[in-house]
Parts: sequence; structure tokens; C-alpha cells
Amino acid sequence: MRRVSLHVLRRLLSVADDPDAVVAAAPPVAPRDAFRRFWPYTRGGRRFLIPILVFSVIGPVVDAAEIWLFKIVVDDKIVVDDVLVPRDLRPFLWIALAYTGLIIGSGVLGFADDVTSTWVSERFLLALRSDVFRHVQGLSLGFFERRRLGDVLSRITGDVDAVETFLLSGVADGLYYVIRLGVFLGLLFYLRWDLTILALVIVPLFWCAARRFSRLIKAASRERRRRSGSISAIAEESLGNIALVQAYNRQETEEHRFARESVGKFRAAMASARIHAVYSPIVEVIELTGALAVMGLGTWKLAQGQLTLGGLLVFLALLSSLYSPIRGLSHLTNTFYAASASAERIIELLDQRPQVVEAADARRVGRARGDVEFRGVSFRYPGTSRWALSDVSFHVTPGTTLALVGASGAGKSTVGKLQLRFYDPDQGSVLLDGTDLRDLQLSELRENVAVVLQETLVFHGTVRENIAYGRPDAAEADIVAAAHAADAHDFIQLLPEGYDTVVGQRGRTLSGGQAQRLAIARAMIRDAPVLILDEPTTGLDTQSGRRIMEPLRRLMAGRTTIVISHNLITTRDATSTLVLDGGRVVERGTHEDLLLRDGAYASLHRLNGVTVPALSTSPPARKVLS
Repeated sequence: MRRVSLHVLRRLLSVADDPDAVVAAAPPVAPRDAFRRFWPYTRGGRRFLIPILVFSVIGPVVDAAEIWLFKIVVDDKIVVDDVLVPRDLRPFLWIALAYTGLIIGSGVLGFADDVTSTWVSERFLLALRSDVFRHVQGLSLGFFERRRLGDVLSRITGDVDAVETFLLSGVADGLYYVIRLGVFLGLLFYLRWDLTILALVIVPLFWCAARRFSRLIKAASRERRRRSGSISAIAEESLGNIALVQAYNRQETEEHRFARESVGKFRAAMASARIHAVYSPIVEVIELTGALAVMGLGTWKLAQGQLTLGGLLVFLALLSSLYSPIRGLSHLTNTFYAASASAERIIELLDQRPQVVEAADARRVGRARGDVEFRGVSFRYPGTSRWALSDVSFHVTPGTTLALVGASGAGKSTVGKLQLRFYDPDQGSVLLDGTDLRDLQLSELRENVAVVLQETLVFHGTVRENIAYGRPDAAEADIVAAAHAADAHDFIQLLPEGYDTVVGQRGRTLSGGQAQRLAIARAMIRDAPVLILDEPTTGLDTQSGRRIMEPLRRLMAGRTTIVISHNLITTRDATSTLVLDGGRVVERGTHEDLLLRDGAYASLHRLNGVTVPALSTSPPARKVLS
């Protein structure tokens, strides 16, 4: 029977594992290591820790003085027919004034303590959250391609808040409890040392209970935080693709995924609640045992005349104030372990390192001429065995255009990612003006490249802010000029607020063609010598595709351009063309040469059925490919 009861109790207090977790649990970290990791973020508020310490000392002293006044009041009375009657009313005036002064002083101290503690905590959160966000912003593209964005957002918000509890609020509370414990323990020894020793006999039981339950609470808290990350990840994915979800009637599927993680968090929360529900009565029973023992011995000493009534009542009041910080410390231990689960998730995030690292002696490049070269480049994405590019070489001279064509998955977009140094090649090198990209400062490299991506990226903001994103210090005249060049000014003028119109998240208030022209204007205003066009007409209808051709011509003029597309409308008259298949170069040459060969390029040309006039930015006979 006893074994069955223990088994049921373990089942009630356990947290179930999930082998198919949306978000994996973070690796465990020792609390000491976590504390050492986050302590530097308190640097901005450390000068206020001394005032907080002073408030922590004065507060318990004021509380003890209030209790001591109660002893004076009681001992100044006589008992008549079991009723306390004052011997002399004269001391009441100064006692009342003293008590009022202590209450007012306690209120002032409480105000100062709350304001100071909140300032220190919020400064810590500001420093940590900013650093975590800065760190995440600096991670390589591969990190975001592997991770669920919702979970990352959950860590930057909820988990960072919990770390503050782990490091500051928890430590401050612990310090307060220790000081309070010392003040009241000293008074208790002063009143009756023998009763005090009896009261302390049960203290080890508090610590044993806290130590036993803290492991269970940490496991439950770790599961709750992991499930919170999963919920955020699923919500972000589902709502971010709401058009797809509704178009395919997949609402129930998404609701099921969301409910599965929500139920998991519910179960973890219930496990935590059951642990606390069992723990609290145990602590109360331990506290009651000590109080009853002291009360019994104190009553006996009162009957023997060894203790006054006021002394006994004050001792019991002080004893309650003694057990309160002991109980608080035991609860704080559990809170500390619960918050450490969030600390583990933040540490895991901070331990991520970018795959692309700038060299310590990286060179400044200034404004590049735009000479781009790939030398024997081979590359495969992390965690995969298939080569995305295999021994790819080409050379594009300044002001000319290279077209990369091929079927989907041929490796075209990978070329653009390597040129922006989102990744480094596994073999070979990518050069700008004859210098390996790995030897250049990363920020300066990207200042020399403008991109129009396959997925038109538009921020929630005004039209003006989206265009100026390419050059934040751009003047109004430059923004308007870029819009004119991108053939966007006319439709912008028709918007409700013109250039001040908010386009909505991901530009959902704009058509695909309008959003693409904003992207072209953004690339225009950047005025970089190297331009990457990654499937610039993808997702656009024929009319919209035709409308952006002229803006694209203006954008490409005078720039080294790499056009990545499987649609030959945008590539047929490029200076040179590379045909990729399975990550390898299978053909290279001009449009006319490749058609005469009747190979892979000619097959793509026939499949596209190109009849629309294509881009032409330079004489087609000029060969720049080597």
C-alpha cells in the first residue's frame, strides 16, 4: 500500500517528456555558472545596490521596533478579572507617537526601496534584452533557417524577464530575508535564548523540504518555458501564413498543433501547481510544530514566573517574523530554480556563434569597382550531404551583367548568398575587386551590394521608411527620385497618405508589383556598385512583370549585376549566361551562342516560350566570362 501511494505521488508530481517536441529543451546549466554569466549585465545599476542593502537592513529594524513597542504596552498593564488594565496612561502618548513615526518611516523606506529596486531591475532587463537582440541580429542566416522564429521571440521576451528574477529580484529578496532573519534572531536570543534554540530545531526541516522539491519545480518550469516557445513558434508560423492556411482549409490542423502544445504547457503548469500544493502544507506543518513547541515551553515559564506576559507575546510575534523569512528563503529556492530554466534557454541562445566570422585584421574596401569572381567554389548547407554548388567558377567585370539560369534547386540563389557572405564556401573563394570576401570587413562588403530578393521584403512602416531603408540618411529628394526611377511615384501618390502611408506588415496593403517596385526603389537609393536580382519577377503576372522591366533596366545600368532566374524574360540579353544544374555549371556563353548549341539553355528557352522583350543593359557581343 505504501509503495502504491509513493508511486501515485511520483506520477502526480512528474512532468512528461515529449519525444516529438516542436522546440527542444535547452542544455542544463549549473545555477552558479548561470549567475556568473549574467552578473556583468548588472554593471549599470550596481551603485544602487548599497542603498538597497541599507533599505534591507533598516526595514527589519523598524518592524522589530514596532513589535517591541507592543511588549512595552502589554507589560505596562495589570490583570484584573482576566482583563488587561493600564497602570498609567501617561506613557501611551509617546508610545503612540513613536508607533506613528515608525509607520511613516516604514512607508518612506518602502517607497524608496520599491523605486530603486525597480530601476535596477529594469536597467538589467534593458541591458540583457538589448544584448540578446544584438547577438541574434549578428547570427548567420543559417541559424534562422534552422530555428523557429516564434521560439526565438519567446526567449527574447518571456525568458529574459525570468532571468531578472533569477539574478536580481531573487537575490535581493534573499538578501532581505537573511538580514531580517539576523535581526529577529538577535532579538529572540536577547529575550530568551532557551526558547530561541528550541525554535531553531526545526529549521533544517525547511531546507530539506526546499531541496527535495526544488528539483521537481525546475523540471516543471523547464517544460513550461519550452512549451511557451513551442506555442509562440506555432502561432507565428500559422498566423504569418494565414492566407495559405485558409486557402487550404487547414485551420483545424493548425488548431490541433496549437492545442497540442497548449495542453503540454497546461500539464506542465498543473504539475507545478501540484508540487506547490504539496509543498506549502508541509512548510506550514513544520512552522506550526516549532510554534507549538515554543508556546508550550513559554507558557510553562510564564506560570513559573520566569517570563512576563508581554515577553511571551512579543516572543511569539518575533518568532512568526523569524519563520517568515525562513519560509521565504525556502520558497525563494524553488523560485530560483524555476527561473534558472529560462536562464538556460537564454544561455543556449547566447552560446550560438555565427558561421560567418569577420577576420581580426579584416580590410576596409571603401566603394568597390564591382569586379566579382568565383574561383572553384563548392558549398553545401550545414547539416546536409548534397553539394549545393560544386566547382563553380565565373568572373564578372564592372558594369556588366551575368545571368544565372537553371531549374529550381540548381544552386542559383546560393550564389547570391555567398556573394553577400551569408555563408562561406567550403572550397574555393569568392572575390570582390580581387580580394577574398573573408578578408574584407563584413559591413563594408554588404554596403557595396544591393539586392532585390525573390521574396519581396517590406516592413510595417511608411512608404518613405521602406525606401529609405536602403540608405537611412537619404534626403527627401533622393527618396522621391528613387521612387520615380523605380516607376513607383505615381502609385505612391494615389495612396491615402502618399509617402506617409503605412503599408502594413510585409506590405500586405500593396499589390505584388507595387511591393516589388518599392524594393527596386530601395535598391536604387542604396546606389551600390554590385546588384543581385534574385528571381525579380517571381509571383508577378505578365503585366506586372512587364511594368518592372524598365525600372530594372535603370537599376542595372552601370552596375555589376547578377541576375538569378529560371525565367528567361529577365536574362536572355545579359552580357553572359551561366546554366546551372545540380550545383554544377553545365553551359556558359552569350544568349546567341547557347541557343546555337541547342543544349540545356535552349531547352529552358523553349520551355519558357519567351516572346517578351528582355532586359538589355550592355552590348550582347561583349564577353566577360572566364
